[in-house]
Formats: sequence, structure tokens, C-alpha cells
Amino acid sequence: MTAWLDSAALILLIGLAAWVVLGRNTFAAVAGFIAYGMLLGLVWVELQGIDVAMTEAAIGGGLTGALMIGAARRLKSAAPVAPATAGTLVIAIGVGAAMAAILAACVLALPNPAPSLASLVAGNIAATGVQNPITAVLLAFRSMDTLLEAVVLLLALIAVWSLAPDAEWPGRIGVPQTANPNGILAYIARVLPPIGLVIGFYIFWAGADQPGGKFQAATILAAMWLLIISAGLGKTPPVSSRWLRAGLIAGPIGFILVGAYGVASTGAFLGLPAAYAKPLIVTIEIALLPTLTLILALLIPPPLRKRAEA
Repeated sequence: MTAWLDSAALILLIGLAAWVVLGRNTFAAVAGFIAYGMLLGLVWVELQGIDVAMTEAAIGGGLTGALMIGAARRLKSAAPVAPATAGTLVIAIGVGAAMAAILAACVLALPNPAPSLASLVAGNIAATGVQNPITAVLLAFRSMDTLLEAVVLLLALIAVWSLAPDAEWPGRIGVPQTANPNGILAYIARVLPPIGLVIGFYIFWAGADQPGGKFQAATILAAMWLLIISAGLGKTPPVSSRWLRAGLIAGPIGFILVGAYGVASTGAFLGLPAAYAKPLIVTIEIALLPTLTLILALLIPPPLRKRAEA
């Protein structure tokens, strides 16, 4: 971007952030949040952080935005909340400003050049067998963090399911969806998913050596599945489904098994012997892909609903 485009993007980001925080209409604030995430993705592209840009657009703006739209829709039927008092607003603004000032001070206090582990990653990336430094960091140098992230997502889905009444367990997730079989939604749900599958699997496979990977691919695949469900062309699985439960635990179990292999071969949990580092990394990603796809897709529908089979 040129300097004026950078400045325009910065002004728009600040404006959208203010819109989200100060907006009184819930749906308008959510729309602003989604636009903020998409614009932030473009900023990350400008900063050469392609992996971060893809994650921000897919999860920060897309998935989180969808969750917020669902929450906003449910709030319409909730009991009205008394407006915040002037004192509460002043406290909230003060705390927000203080946090922003602390973050700014921390960034400005960094030495120049800022400390970085980039040189260590560049010097050791060859031992992993992959060329994408993001993949190397996530699955080799800080693989324990990535394993815990997958487990946290699984626990988040279980927490969402736990909100359903006991009488509805174990039912299907969400409510049945219907759409005009000749309408635009049904048409898009027939045309777009094959293209999305190709793109998703390409991003997944290319992630070892180029921007992409399991999280970005899983978000695309989950979106395609949700599109089919929204058009009434498919159903969410019942929680009692064995293949669903197997898919949800496949990622963490596969990750742990690779970690156990590391103990046997290198003496360290999740240690990757250089001769098999890339195959083991690909194995972890293959195991995590269905788990992440299922979790991201099933977080969107509301908690369980029992219904008669069609």
C-alpha cells in the first residue's frame, strides 16, 4: 500500500472499532465487527503476515462474526436490559483508555530493534522439513501450545453443548433448516461447496511450505458444511453419533500419539526426529483437520434440539 492508503486503512480501523464499541444497535455493532476483521486481514497482508491475515479473515471476522450474529438474534427475545448509567460509561471508557495506554507504553518501551526469535527459527527450520515458518513454529517449536489450543476448542464445544436442557440430550445440534429448493440459497449451496472443498484442501496441503494450514482450511470446510445445512440440504449429526465423537477426538489423540512417539525416539514429549519431522507434522495436521472442521461448524448452531427424523 502507498502511504495514503495505509493512513486511510488506519482511520477506517479506528472508526470501525469506535463503531463497534459505541454503537447502540446490536446488529449494526456486529456488522461493524465483521468489517473490522476483514479490513484487519488486509492490513496483515500489507505487513507480510499472510497466515495471520487468512486466520483473521476466516476466524476473527468470519466465524466469530457468525457467532455474534447468532447471539444478537437471541438477544432480541431476551428481557430488556437497563441502559448503562453515566458513571458506568465513564468507568468503562477510563478502563479501556488505561488498557490502551498500557499496551502502547509496552510497545514503545521495546528496544530497537525489537527482540525476535526469527533468527533462531530461520536457523532451525530445515530440521523440521517444512518451509513455512508459521507451520514450523506451531507444530515443532511450540507444539505443546498448539495441542492445548485444540483441546481448549474441544472443551469449548462441550461447554456449548452443556447449555442444552438435559431432556434434549443427546439430540441433533440446532434446529431443522428449510429453504426454497429453487431459491438462491439452495443454488449457492449446490455450486459453492465443491469449489470450497478444493480450495480448503489446497490451503491445507500447501500449509507445510506456503501460507495456509489446518486452521484456515478447517474454517473454509466448516463454512461449506454450514452452507449446506442452512439450505436444508443436509443435517447436523446427533451427538450420539460415533463418527462425530471419533472425529472430535481424532486431532488431540493423534497429536498425543505423535508426542508419545517423540518420547520413545528423542526422549522428549512431542520431540520430532529430524528424519521423520515432516511426515509427523503432516500426520498431526491430517488428524487435526476433521476435529477443527467439526468444532468450528458445530459451534455455530444453537445447543441441542431433539426432533423427529425426516
